[in-house]
Amino acid sequence: MSRILELPLLAATPENIAPFGELVGVDRGRPTSRTRFYDDAVELVEKPHFISDADTCLSVARVRPRALEVTWMERHFKHTQAFLPLNGQPYAVVVAPPGETELPDLSAVKAFSFDGNCGFLMHLGTWHEFPFALSQPLDLVVILRNETNRNLDAIADGEAVGEDLQKRHIGKRFDVTLRITRRSAGA
Repeated sequence: MSRILELPLLAATPENIAPFGELVGVDRGRPTSRTRFYDDAVELVEKPHFISDADTCLSVARVRPRALEVTWMERHFKHTQAFLPLNGQPYAVVVAPPGETELPDLSAVKAFSFDGNCGFLMHLGTWHEFPFALSQPLDLVVILRNETNRNLDAIADGEAVGEDLQKRHIGKRFDVTLRITRRSAGA
């Protein structure tokens, strides 16, 4: 029987998400400036540190609530993937920091809750599971590369690997279940 590692669900703040990526949205800790047009009607938020190339695409996904257990974790080498909510529903993302090994460091895995009013832009190489809807279906824009979508179609033994992707089955690789717990664990 595999062991269970509980992941307390932490509120995503600019400070605690920094090792994995950054929040995307107005009033999320980024400096703002005024445009030279439209007087004070338009305020510009400093651009996130998005990295990609001409192969970038926008996908739209509807994520329905599912068990708060991590099945796979993946990472990307050529782009900083982003999740941008469209319908204001709360969601959670499980992440582990980028690293040099072929698998995520389970001792560094974190689960973060987002209120649905900001997105999340991950650093290159950040390990992550696809977002979890926390109450109602979550509609997301997912910014990624077309190559990543092709890599996801190349499944072998329940995993996918390609030039821009490593998607690992956590239960098979570690004989563990990563489970998000909703009890308060602070920020």
